[in-house]
Amino acid sequence: MKKINQIVLSISFMLVCMSNFVTGTPSTQIWITSTDFQKFKSFHLGLDNYFRLENQAYHSRGAGIFDCGLTAGVLPFKKLQAEVGIDYLNMGDGIYDTNPIYFNVKIGTPEGALFKGSPAFAFGGYNFGTKSNLTNYNVAYALIAETIPIIGRVSAGYYYGNEKLLVDENNKKSNYGILLSLDRQMTEISDKLWMAVDYQGGKNYLGALNVGFSWSFSSNVSVIFAYDIYNNNKAYYNSKDVNVNSISMQLDINF
Repeated sequence: MKKINQIVLSISFMLVCMSNFVTGTPSTQIWITSTDFQKFKSFHLGLDNYFRLENQAYHSRGAGIFDCGLTAGVLPFKKLQAEVGIDYLNMGDGIYDTNPIYFNVKIGTPEGALFKGSPAFAFGGYNFGTKSNLTNYNVAYALIAETIPIIGRVSAGYYYGNEKLLVDENNKKSNYGILLSLDRQMTEISDKLWMAVDYQGGKNYLGALNVGFSWSFSSNVSVIFAYDIYNNNKAYYNSKDVNVNSISMQLDINF
């Protein structure tokens, strides 16, 4: 009976996702991908909302981003892990939102898997859209991460995507950049509190600096609250006066 209830709950959340919102991404920090993986046969449901801040010049708001995704662990090994995901993304745009399905995949090793003290590695891709030259951002990346005592986990990497879609305000390609993050479980305060800052380079719409924290309400439910500062406002509206920075809330549920 317990397993039946879990299945029913999972299906219910999926239906809510598909009928109302949006996409998801691989296991992430706040904005960028991470070296974390879903465990084998486990599922992760992410419901993410990005609320644009008010633009002081025109007293208007840009479109928010609504994100819903389902990610599953697919390898039964401890030293080699992988996950795949399917996403439904809504960006408040009638053109892009007619092709809302995206896919992601990631494979890697946890810390200490290759040898004692070895860092974690992750390789993968996301935003594999279904419409050529419109949603096929095809972002590939590589990450390395190491947990340093007291400081926390430091991650660094690089990404590369579709040069026709990842562009700046002048429509010039800006399809690559660094990935950086620092995250830490704040056990001095509470085992339920996690804090992070991450950065994705590039003058495209993916480039951003994000600062936030997470609170775990139970062993499988947590919420991230963050402030998102985008590298290039012009990449959105071709105007430096438009404020597209956002406040995000990300609900994460593991099954």
